[in-house]
Amino acid sequence: MNLPVTSRRQALAGAAVVVATSAFVANENASAAASLGGINAIPELASHWKELDLVEILSRPAAFMSVSQNKSLYDPGGVQAGEKHRERGSLPATVKVATAARKAANFKSFNWIGYEVFRESYPQTDFDRVQYGSWVKGLNFTPEMKKRDGELVGELRALVQPGDNEFNELALQTAFAGTQLPLELSRKRIQTIVLTGIHLDWCIEGNARAARDAGYLPIVIGDACACQKPEQEAAAMERINNFFAPVISSDRFVELISRKA
Repeated sequence: MNLPVTSRRQALAGAAVVVATSAFVANENASAAASLGGINAIPELASHWKELDLVEILSRPAAFMSVSQNKSLYDPGGVQAGEKHRERGSLPATVKVATAARKAANFKSFNWIGYEVFRESYPQTDFDRVQYGSWVKGLNFTPEMKKRDGELVGELRALVQPGDNEFNELALQTAFAGTQLPLELSRKRIQTIVLTGIHLDWCIEGNARAARDAGYLPIVIGDACACQKPEQEAAAMERINNFFAPVISSDRFVELISRKA
């Protein structure tokens, strides 16, 4: 797998203490981010995907997967809050997708998959030990703060229903290793998987690749995902769209499932 040279979490220690210089600069940065990433970074569907009937694909037994959409990324005080994802659109797009999927009878599995940055209790290789340690180096978080950092963000917490699955990724970049996900998908005879979450070029790409290799049909909702930086999103979406999974917008997803017979 081609990962970015700079880890999506190498800068976590500094992210929590980023201070805005002025309202003007903040607004300018938000405007620049909006023009670079999110909905504006979604590529034209690759020619091979155009041969598919996506309405039919999305009418098959399906699973929704939200990955790493934690308070860490969206709420003030989160370790990764400096990436400003609350201002970048992935959250309302995810709410739109999850709400529409919930109304579709063929969506049989809803999975809210967390990603902890505090991994002291995780089994670790030497690579894991130094990488995981770099994510939180210099942070002085209490156990309560660590727990909150890894909780599902409030807007998505409000969408969770009895019978949904909530668990954390245990591997570096996939929910298919060491979790209940493979058994969940097998038991419910899932064929299609709809992916939202962060980071696009890490967990989302990793899960899309794993899903393809396991025989599933992943679809990535581009504006319901994000990279660490907006300027990284176009390349990530192009790579995913060209090789691993169709990348579509949340509005396109809603339109496609509304056309199901």
